[in-house]
Amino acid sequence: MTATTLLGALTGLLAATGVIVVLRAITGSPVVARRRESRLAALLAGAGLSRFSPATLVAGSIGAAVTVSAIVLAATGLVVAAAMAGSTAAVMPTLIVRRRARTHATAARASWPEAVDSLAAGIRAGLSLPDAVSALATSGPAPLRAAFGAAALEYRATGSFESALDTLADEARDAVADRVVAALRLGREVGGTTIGDILRTLSTMLREDARLRAEIRGRQSWTVSAARMAVAAPWLTLVLLSTRPEAVTAYSTPAGAVVIVLAGVMSAVAYALMLRMSRLPDLPRLAS
Repeated sequence: MTATTLLGALTGLLAATGVIVVLRAITGSPVVARRRESRLAALLAGAGLSRFSPATLVAGSIGAAVTVSAIVLAATGLVVAAAMAGSTAAVMPTLIVRRRARTHATAARASWPEAVDSLAAGIRAGLSLPDAVSALATSGPAPLRAAFGAAALEYRATGSFESALDTLADEARDAVADRVVAALRLGREVGGTTIGDILRTLSTMLREDARLRAEIRGRQSWTVSAARMAVAAPWLTLVLLSTRPEAVTAYSTPAGAVVIVLAGVMSAVAYALMLRMSRLPDLPRLAS
């Protein structure tokens, strides 16, 4: 079988898989489909990509799988390697969006101490608590302005500070935001100068938590990079070996295909374990 025939067969297989996925999304359970779309929409929103729909992400994943599979098949002539490369490429768009969402969440979390300090400064300057919160829509840290802007709009529309705080928590979607909102609720109830003390104490705690997390990430960054290189090295070796006809012949056999599949499974499991072990525990969200 020639490489052109294999390429056509693989492209047809992937196209058929895409059609099946789309048909299942249309004819499958509406509740499950809505939940899946809701998760993807939340992921895109967290990454700052709300202008893209979940269907765009799915289409990009299928396109990446077909493209990468075709390139690997043309370069190596190994159907198994092309299929595994396509499977990896299919999940890459989602992984990239998740990484972007984590980056946005980290930037927002690092901005909360500054936001809390600004709230405390506004209250010392004589602003009411709702006015101090609304002012951060234009003068607050850039990663948090959208959330504070939504809270300010809610307050102007309803006149309810409780509703504005709910909007702030919903827009921020972060455990730190939940604690800031809880402190603001407490300060609203207690009133007086106590709110300034509460905000200053909260700011100190948030800065200490951010400092510890940054220190831990710095210490483990080289270990994570080394683990990624260890996972990628065997596949780079396979690409180099595929330039030799005898290696292509060996890996084209059933035994060679089994070796590649087992190596792919072990690489995926090792990478997943590395990510899980290097992930710092997050603060739990507070119930609203």
